[in-house]
Amino acid sequence: MYTDILFPTDGSSGASAAIEHARDLAEQYDATVHVLHVVNSSYIGYTGDDDSEKSPSGMLGGLSDETQSGMLGGDSDETRSGMLGGDHEDLRDEVRERAVEIVEEVERQFEGVETEGIVHVGEPYQVILAYADHADIDLVVMGTHGRRGVDRYLLGSVTEKVVRVSDVPVVTVRKEAEPPETVDEAT
Repeated sequence: MYTDILFPTDGSSGASAAIEHARDLAEQYDATVHVLHVVNSSYIGYTGDDDSEKSPSGMLGGLSDETQSGMLGGDSDETRSGMLGGDHEDLRDEVRERAVEIVEEVERQFEGVETEGIVHVGEPYQVILAYADHADIDLVVMGTHGRRGVDRYLLGSVTEKVVRVSDVPVVTVRKEAEPPETVDEAT
């Protein structure tokens, strides 16, 4: 039924809440889990520049791809000054390294399940949808932070946008509520 499951992650506890569910499904159907981390281009002033027909815009490819010279690929920084201005190679390398660490850590949590790690640059919900289409994903499993009310309205919800627009089924797993803080009463 499911051969390819997409597990988008930002490395947060909200995303981690869905790992066991994705693992159970992958084991049950002997499916490959595609672990996808999206570097939000609106936060760092980048846009994807990979115009290859093989992948959606901004895709970096598999983590083992030694040919990737930088987070966005390509050699020229002149067209990517963005909000950061000037040479931002160090920042780009830092962000790329952190993204790879997130994906590798999540892949370790899927021990015994076939995984494919992907790091991508772009608007998270758009990248998730494009990747799901590009890779013929059968199911998306993702965590949600469980924000409500004004927080959700102001911050938006990547998960909510994916659920609303996705052409494939999306399973969401809500992060468990944290226990309330205890207050020591003065006597």
